Amino acid sequence: MADPLIELKGVSKRFGDNAVLDQVDLTVYRGEALAIIGPSGTGKSTVLRIMAGLLAPDSGEVYIGGKRRKGLIEDAADPLHISMVFQQAALFDSLNVEENVGFLLYQHSRLPRQRIRQLVEERLEMVGLSGISQRFPAELSGGMRKRVSFARAIMANPDNPNDTPDVLLYDEPTAGLDPIASTVIEDLVRSLQCPKRGCQSYVMVTHQESTIRRTADRVLFLHRGQVQWEGKVHEIDTTDEPLIRQFFSGSVEGPIQVLG
Repeated sequence: MADPLIELKGVSKRFGDNAVLDQVDLTVYRGEALAIIGPSGTGKSTVLRIMAGLLAPDSGEVYIGGKRRKGLIEDAADPLHISMVFQQAALFDSLNVEENVGFLLYQHSRLPRQRIRQLVEERLEMVGLSGISQRFPAELSGGMRKRVSFARAIMANPDNPNDTPDVLLYDEPTAGLDPIASTVIEDLVRSLQCPKRGCQSYVMVTHQESTIRRTADRVLFLHRGQVQWEGKVHEIDTTDEPLIRQFFSGSVEGPIQVLG
């Protein structure tokens, strides 16, 4: 078994009266591509935010690289670098692409501006967006904005070898995209699973079947705040688990209750 990079042990989270996560156990291993799936409102994005250190669990333990995290990422540095790609790209509208992708280096490094521009162009080339560094987010399509957010997520300071992401977290990277744009993003996600281009491990939250099948090695099904099923992506077609059968068939009949 590969080394565990992220471990959630008995993690629970409530928002008011809503118990979003209930004693969740989850492990992300080095070198794997994990998809977290399930109906809307079952805590998938909450899991990502807890992994990223943007949200603290109410109870349970979070281990990053074998070290227990206490509090949020701002309270103490993790032994691993975790980077997140948000569902809506989360670009700064007032900054151009170069300033968005190079934001952390401009803010937190001593690299000269020309060197940062070079690094930005290299990352944009990786995601197939050469020559757009002076455009603003409003001038980009939805798919292009997503790719810019990918470039920002894999940006690293070459003077700091620990700055390259060890794990990428993707929150619905193909949501709202047409099938062709989705395929471009799915291919990009896989191509970045390389230490020379991005990182070896990633976790993805998605509802889209093509994205699950084309980008995941292992699948985890979250429902009612708990992990109800997990297996290899090819096992989706052979499992007798009613939750999986209903989810992928799109049937309104089954254990997943449809809200009226």
